[in-house]
Amino acid sequence: MYPNGVTASSAANNLGGTVHTRWGPLSTLDRQLLVKVRQAGLWEMPAGQQAQQRAATPRVREVGEIINQQHLQLDADTRATAQRLGVLLPNEPNGSQKSWLREMSGKYGIDFDKTFVLRLRAAHGQVFTVIAKVRAQSENSEIRAFAERCLKFVNTHMSLLESTGLVPRRALH
Repeated sequence: MYPNGVTASSAANNLGGTVHTRWGPLSTLDRQLLVKVRQAGLWEMPAGQQAQQRAATPRVREVGEIINQQHLQLDADTRATAQRLGVLLPNEPNGSQKSWLREMSGKYGIDFDKTFVLRLRAAHGQVFTVIAKVRAQSENSEIRAFAERCLKFVNTHMSLLESTGLVPRRALH
């Protein structure tokens, strides 16, 4: 057992299955949550920075700044939680997230605003369901607390994005 309460079999990998920690069993889904939240931050922080530079409307620039700042906090929390649990995290966005950043990089003004808001709102809607499932099902107290913190951030971000007036009803399903 490592000092952080993680067994040797889980300390250096993210292999499937459940491993035991001092905070309770750590499932594959628990580890996936940490990875997904980390990857979300890796593309949403630069997207938020782009919004501050490329957006047409003050509200989208403001939302971009808030999301960027809050993801900096959430990313630090994610990395610290993963370290305590012995979970390896990615250092770059996934392929889809990279393509969304490239897509936004080619846009300015209202086209940027719409793309930024729709991409981020859709991504937050998807990760929200994963976080809620982990919060409801995890037996690991560290992950349950992390999921609760994540839910607050993601709910705030969805509300901020919706406050721009650029999220159509069809995007809410």
